Order: sequence, then C-alpha cells, then structure tokens
Amino acid sequence: MLDTMTVTKVAASLCLALLVFLMGKWVADGLYSTIDAYETAYVIDTGDAGGEAEEDTGPVFAELYAVADVGSGERVFGKCKACHAVDQGANGTGPYLYGVVGRDVDAATGFGYSGALSEVVNVWTPEALDAFLLKPKDYAPGTTMSFNGLAKPEDRANVIAYLDATDGDMTEVSAPATEEAEDGASLDEGDGDTEVAGTEEAVTE
Repeated sequence: MLDTMTVTKVAASLCLALLVFLMGKWVADGLYSTIDAYETAYVIDTGDAGGEAEEDTGPVFAELYAVADVGSGERVFGKCKACHAVDQGANGTGPYLYGVVGRDVDAATGFGYSGALSEVVNVWTPEALDAFLLKPKDYAPGTTMSFNGLAKPEDRANVIAYLDATDGDMTEVSAPATEEAEDGASLDEGDGDTEVAGTEEAVTE
C-alpha cells in the first residue's frame, strides 16, 4: 500500500499540473482573443449596389378622390359635426361647410376668421383641403381650429368628396404629371427641333 507521503506527492503533482494548464490557457486567451469577432474593423463604401429604393408613398390624392365614397365621407364628417354644419349659413364654432370646395377660405358670411388660413391659401381646392385636414395646425400655424387631423388619406378624400357634393357641383382633380411624361415631352420636342434643322439644311442645299 502507498504511504501517506506518496499520496501527498501525487496529489500535489496533479494540482500543479492543473495550475500550469489554467495559467497557459489564461495567457493564450490574452494573446489571441479578439475584441469582437463579429465587428467589422473597416467598411469600404462601394455605394448602393441595388440603387436607391423608391419610397412607397401610396396612391396620389387624385386617384383616391376619383374613387372617393361620399357615404363614407359623411360618416367621417361625424368627427366634424361638433364645430361645423353643412347647411348654408349655419355657422357654429367653425364656419359652415356648404359648398366649401372651390370657395374662398374666408367666404363664410358671418364667421369671424383668425386670418391664419388666408396667409397660406386663397381657395379651398380639394388638394388644399387634403393638406389642411392632415394636420391643420401644421398647415396653417395660428389657426383656431383645434382638430388634430385625419391621418388616413382615404378618410380625407372621402370627407372632401362629401363636402364637395353638398352644393351638387363636384370638382374634378387631375393627377400630377409624372417625370416620365415630362421627359417624354422633352424628347419629343428635341426630335422636332432635329427634324426642322434637317429640313432647313435640305432647303439650303
């Protein structure tokens, strides 16, 4: 049987070997570990390979207005009834809105306007109403209208169509010209100039 001294030497040898192993591992980690193996040290800007993505702004107002639902607009107008009426001459906290589409901004007889609206727009076109109803206080700073606005473009188009129908005379909204159409027109004009120049040269010869 092994005596106590031998057992003690064996145990001490094992402990010393474990200590050396741990020390070696600690030193190796300090020498070879990275700060962040997943962090890119240097980024080379090669530009956007896919090109700049076009922002999806949704349908334009003219498209929404062309298919606007007057019935839905009347329901949306329920949010406005506390201050506005559609009966001609029936002013309340706000001016009456009968025939408001196409009307001068301060044309409601008997209503005292703040003057803030006339600083930014003269006539209530459907487009102007759309911009105003999005965020009234941003569109016309100083306006006394406390309504926070209608966030949904469809709701704005519908309620404007409803207001437009109050006097029975609907307003047509044209879609804005696209860049492609403008570029095409420029090219057509350029071709015409070339043709005229060629004709003039032929006449000269």
